[in-house]
Amino acid sequence: MANLVKVELEEGSVLKISEERKQEKAEKSDTWRLFECTSGSFLRRFNLPENTKADGVKAAMENGVLTVTVHKEEVKKAEVKSIEIFG
Repeated sequence: MANLVKVELEEGSVLKISEERKQEKAEKSDTWRLFECTSGSFLRRFNLPENTKADGVKAAMENGVLTVTVHKEEVKKAEVKSIEIFG
């Protein structure tokens, strides 16, 4: 069985996850023989927020579970300055 999972970042704002699956199964006995071949593909795209750090996207696969971590740039809060009122 061969599964090829890809995680790609397109144009810095679109996360693309795809998989291509190919599986072959063969069984044999004295009176019969079975050979089964299945294949398929999967593709999903996600639009990421504008403040996504392109170099901060990471992916990990453990026990068949894909985890994608997306870091965002810090948004600076507007500085508030008090102004003294005369008069």
